[in-house]
Amino acid sequence: MLAATAAAGAIGILPGTLGVAAAGDVVRPFTVSIPEDEIDDLRRRIAATRWPDRETVSDQSQGIQTEKLRPLVEYWGTGYDWRKAEARLNALPQFMTTIDGLDIHFIHIRSKVPNALPLIMTHGWPGSVLELLKTIGPLTDPSAHGAASEDAFDLILPSMPGYGFSGKPTDTGWGVDRIAKTWIELMQRLGYTRYVAQGGDWGSPVSGAMARRAPAGLLGIHMNLPATVPPEIAALLAAGGSAPAGLSEKELAAFDALSSAAKMGNRSYAVMMGSRPQTIGYSITDSPAGLAAWMLGHPGFSTWTYDRTDPEKSPDEVLDDITLYWVTHTATSASRLYWEHAGASPIFAAAQKTSEITLPVAITVFPGESYQAPETWARRAYRNLIYFHEVDKGGHFAAWEEPDLFSTELRAAFRPLR
Repeated sequence: MLAATAAAGAIGILPGTLGVAAAGDVVRPFTVSIPEDEIDDLRRRIAATRWPDRETVSDQSQGIQTEKLRPLVEYWGTGYDWRKAEARLNALPQFMTTIDGLDIHFIHIRSKVPNALPLIMTHGWPGSVLELLKTIGPLTDPSAHGAASEDAFDLILPSMPGYGFSGKPTDTGWGVDRIAKTWIELMQRLGYTRYVAQGGDWGSPVSGAMARRAPAGLLGIHMNLPATVPPEIAALLAAGGSAPAGLSEKELAAFDALSSAAKMGNRSYAVMMGSRPQTIGYSITDSPAGLAAWMLGHPGFSTWTYDRTDPEKSPDEVLDDITLYWVTHTATSASRLYWEHAGASPIFAAAQKTSEITLPVAITVFPGESYQAPETWARRAYRNLIYFHEVDKGGHFAAWEEPDLFSTELRAAFRPLR
């Protein structure tokens, strides 16, 4: 707790309170102010990078390629400006509150539209609240984005424990169930008596855990990485087995995608963090190049967020996210979420106990996701599936990649619950 408080102080908590119900329920305004010597140290470390020899293959089967990583890291140390990202965050209403002994950072944007529906959205790894920022306008002010004003949301965007500006757990047990309980407390603390939740990546099991608890006020959830893989299919995948007979075309495509990803080692990062996050932490906490290489090892992160051949994908966007992990010293603490779940994938229904969810569930399937969840599997996993839609663009970081389409999906998904 002392470490979390000290870290929070170092990055600049402004005095004041908001919505105080009791002494322990203080919600404090927050601003980001990373010391300049932290930025100087980052640049010195980048300049002193000791690069490994080039990979012996022409693809990414040995990890992130040197020709892709090195120019990015060198630009990080010479041309990149963190202060622009800091200014973007500080232009938004940010707050800190302590729940279950841990400081929780969150962005809270109230729509100007009366009776806007409160929506709490949860990011994942290697993402952060930064991946959700492009949706703020479309969701809180839909009429300015060609949508109906009655579809407006109030937004609550928390940083998960151990991520970003939230505190770092100093004990075990901070898995998705405890995070879900914390989010429920946060919504109560903010005075919301009816709200919805959304998540992709780790945000999906967090939202699912909230739905399992079915707290008073939670109307339903939306996920863009749903847990729909049936237990018998998961067992076959774990054993490296072949697809069973009788699968539909979409079910077979999903099986093949998951099987191929496993054979290519696309989840090796999760296995490592799920078993040895501290060992990994010694390198990714000490080396900027090591951290960048580790985060870009996530298939969805590397294939969308950074591509120097595509002018639509600025290197600054991915560096904003990597730098956030660096300046908050959260590379190791964020990794421990995988250890809490032994490296389990968020997509397996058995692990998420989806049969226990009775609240309304909405799902959007993006084509660039790690697998395209078949509707048959989704309806089997979620007994109260009220919305299922396959869209034609976007991937794992849907809110970041396609914020307008993502926002359109959330408006449609939650419209019946207003």
